[in-house]
Amino acid sequence: MGIPTENVGSLPRPTYLQAALNDYDDSKISQHELVKLQDKAVEDSITRMEATGSPMVTDGEQRASSFATYPLTDTLRGTGLAAGLAPDGQYFAIFDDGHKRQLPRIVSGPFKYKTYAYENFRKSQPYAKFPMKQAVIAPSMLSLLYPLHATIEGYSKNKFLEDLVNECEKDIRGCFEAGAKRVSIDFTEGRLASKKDPRNPWTGENLLQTFINLNNRVLDRFTSDERKNIGVHTCPGGDCDSVHSSEVDYSELLPSMFQMNAGYFLIQLASEKDKEKVYKEIGNTIRRDANGVKQVAFVGVVDPLTPNVETPEDICEALVTASKYISKDQLGATDDCGFSPFSIDVKPKHGSPDFARDIAFKKISNRIKGVQMASEKLGVA
Repeated sequence: MGIPTENVGSLPRPTYLQAALNDYDDSKISQHELVKLQDKAVEDSITRMEATGSPMVTDGEQRASSFATYPLTDTLRGTGLAAGLAPDGQYFAIFDDGHKRQLPRIVSGPFKYKTYAYENFRKSQPYAKFPMKQAVIAPSMLSLLYPLHATIEGYSKNKFLEDLVNECEKDIRGCFEAGAKRVSIDFTEGRLASKKDPRNPWTGENLLQTFINLNNRVLDRFTSDERKNIGVHTCPGGDCDSVHSSEVDYSELLPSMFQMNAGYFLIQLASEKDKEKVYKEIGNTIRRDANGVKQVAFVGVVDPLTPNVETPEDICEALVTASKYISKDQLGATDDCGFSPFSIDVKPKHGSPDFARDIAFKKISNRIKGVQMASEKLGVA
C-alpha cells in the first residue's frame, strides 16, 4: 500500500458552474438547470481525479455552497437558506487580502441540516469507478451559528449543541452508509481560534478547547474501528488564494488538536515557512492510542494557493524529511487544503478557476508520484 495519501475534498468550480450559481441566485435559471451543470462538473472532477492515479477520489464538492455552509444554504448568496436561520451571522473569517466569509445566524430551534453531505455523495457516486471519500463540516464551526453572548428565547445554547452533535453524527454515519470509505471533518477554525483578531470577536474568546471537546462529543459516538476512517483537516484557510491565520504558530494548535479521538489528520504544511519545526511538533504530540485508535498525520505536500506545481521529487523529499520526526507507520500525505472550499472563487493568483482546475490535477498527479517515490525510498510496503 505504501504511504497513505488522499485529498482534502474540494476543487475549483468551473467558470460555467460559477456563472450558473449566480444566474440561479438571480432567478435566471431553474434548480433543474443548475443541477445538470453540477452533474457535469462532478463527472469531470471524478474522471480527471481518477486519471491522476489517486487511490481515492471526491466529487470536488461541486454541489456544495461551501465546505462550511452546505448543510445550511443552497448558494453562498443565501438562496435556499434553511428554516430557523438568518443571513447576518458572525464572520467565520477575515482573510489576509481583506475579503470576508460570513455564517448565518440561528434564530429558532430545533437546529436541523437542510442538506447532508451524504445526499450529495449519493448523487455523485455513480460517476466513480474508484473508492470515494467525503468531507463534512465540524460541529465546532457550526457552533458559531449561535450568538456569542446572547440567548435565544426558547432555545438554549445547550439544547442547540445537543441538536448540533446529533446532526453531525447523522451526517458522518450517512456518508459511510452511502459507501464512503473515509470521512474527513473540516476544522479550519482550529488555528483561527488562537488568532485573537479584534475585527472578529469569536477569535478572542479562547474557544479552542471548547471546540476540541465539542468535536469529541461527536467522535466518541463512533467505535475505534469506525474512527480509523474518520479524519480531521486543519489549515490556515484557503479561499481566493488567500489565508486567514497562517501567523498562528502550530504549537498553539497541535497539542490540543491531537486530543481529538480521530484516526487521522490532514495537516497543511507545504506552505509553512519552517516545516521541520512542525514535523517535530507532530511527532511529539500525535498519539499512538487515541481511545483505541492509532493516529496518522497526513502532512501537506502540495499548496493549492499557488499555480507553481510541486515536482514528485519535491514531494518525496518532504516526506523523507517528515519521516525523521514522525513514525513511518503514522505518516501520510495530502494537499494543504481543498483547492476551492467556497463555490464562488475566481482563484486570482491562477488567473481563472478553469486554469486552477488544470493545475489542481497536475498537483494531485505529482503527489501520487512523489508518494510512491517516498514509499520506495523509506521501505514502506
